Amino acid sequence: MSYRSLNENEVENYIKEKGFFGENEKLQVKEIGDGNLNLVFKVIGDSGKSYILKQALPYVKIVGSDWPLQLNRNRLEAEAMKRQGELAPGLVPEIYYIDNELALFIMEDLSTLEVMRKGTLQMKKYPNFSEHISTFLANTIFYTSDFYLNPLEKKEMVRRFINPDLCKITEDLIFTDPYYNSPRNKINPELISYLENKFWKRQYLWNEASKLKYIFMTKAESLLHGDLHTGSIFVSKNDTKVFDSEFSFFGPSAFDPGLLIGNLLINYVSWEGKEYSKEKVEDYREYLLITIGDIYKKFTDKFSKLWGEKTNDISFKDNNFLDHYFSEFFEDMIGYAAAAMIRRMHGLAHNIDVDEIEDLKERSKVQIIILELATQLMMNRERFKVIEDVISYVKSIIF
Repeated sequence: MSYRSLNENEVENYIKEKGFFGENEKLQVKEIGDGNLNLVFKVIGDSGKSYILKQALPYVKIVGSDWPLQLNRNRLEAEAMKRQGELAPGLVPEIYYIDNELALFIMEDLSTLEVMRKGTLQMKKYPNFSEHISTFLANTIFYTSDFYLNPLEKKEMVRRFINPDLCKITEDLIFTDPYYNSPRNKINPELISYLENKFWKRQYLWNEASKLKYIFMTKAESLLHGDLHTGSIFVSKNDTKVFDSEFSFFGPSAFDPGLLIGNLLINYVSWEGKEYSKEKVEDYREYLLITIGDIYKKFTDKFSKLWGEKTNDISFKDNNFLDHYFSEFFEDMIGYAAAAMIRRMHGLAHNIDVDEIEDLKERSKVQIIILELATQLMMNRERFKVIEDVISYVKSIIF
């Protein structure tokens, strides 16, 4: 069967043909995707069973056919999620079926959980999140690295997960477009003056972003999620599930935790433009900073334990080498956190955390605070030695 994008009726017929439901069972099929790259359908049967079917589109929805994409990325996403699920059991949705010709897969429905971004917009707290996500990060980063894998196996995996189209999106939208007046940028009109008169004149900042871009393009350390933020994580008080791994590829290990921390910092600052009591804002900001600190400290503890017990190459078994690894990792992580914050303010794709501020002037004030904070984090990332340094600096800017 050659590729075609499916509609709701075709999804109903397809999923019955594959044996997920009885031939005569009545189904509810709804297209629920809100992203830019795929069609996502939720299918519910009379029996109560439900599944998610995700199909890749051959272009970026927000742009159209002028930005074509390879359909192979759907295979990459499904395989990445299966591998991540093996390495971090219980923290990734189950993949039940893959169809490479139609560029789709069928996976576990997680409707009983909520997307973390939605929860953070309501000041919800997740007591097990830092424990879960640090396990996901430590396991997926370590077990797909040269610390653990045989060199031949690692290089074969790097080849299999080459993801040029999605990497190009990252290279453009995170590391290039935000630093000049790109026609792809989506800009709050109240922010333009600041960008033209201040932000875009910082060639030194673009230079630092370019260094991070080069590392992103050339440092194939571990299999990454590639787009890890609060919109790609399902949560409840007891569960965490990481999904949307279509940007997966072998890249710098600091990238995923950097993106996540950057998105949490966006939420941290965004309360400046919203009408909540000072006490509630301070309490939630403290929770966010504690979460950031816990994620990093638990990650390094778990990664170090894996390194100590399961590193196979004798060249990497010295403690001084691990110190060197974490030193580079931490500096890059802060840089990627800053880059994530910048791209979400005036690049093509924004965060609702800030965009839900309806008054454009008030929104621009929050955007400027975030851009100034991110500038300082990126420019001074080598000066921060431990996560407490970053947390203290953020508090000194705004709390």
